[in-house]
Amino acid sequence: MGSAMCRDAPIASGAMKTRTLLLLSVGTALMILLAGGALLFQLSTQESTSDSIELGALASVGDIDVTVLAAVVTGDLLEVDVELGGVDDVNGIESFRLVTGDRRLDPVTAGQEGRCVEITAAPQRCTIDFDIGASAGTSRVLVLRRGEEQATWRLG
Repeated sequence: MGSAMCRDAPIASGAMKTRTLLLLSVGTALMILLAGGALLFQLSTQESTSDSIELGALASVGDIDVTVLAAVVTGDLLEVDVELGGVDDVNGIESFRLVTGDRRLDPVTAGQEGRCVEITAAPQRCTIDFDIGASAGTSRVLVLRRGEEQATWRLG
């Protein structure tokens, strides 16, 4: 009989530990749920951090001055006519992205007549091309990010 009591004791304390763990996990889940709700409320009341810049308006983003003049779709390419300059940066064109409804596109960087290949200190007028053939999205936003600064242009 004494041996039966010894066997029951660990089971009872094990059940108590399980119950405690379950209560702790439920409490943790509630805390996470409350924190998520507070974050959603904060994001919903926060104003937009960046307004779109109008076509033809000069924008300074970090060390670059940019004017987006026009955007035209030619086949599978979106050709964005820009005037830019301010710093010599061989890979500066890679700072541009095109965000569509379904994806984020990098610029076409292959050298071609009239296409922007690099950013120079002297202002230059050229086109930044994006291959939109695989994109089904109809909204198009050009994004330029330099360091911690960013500018956006709504292209359609």
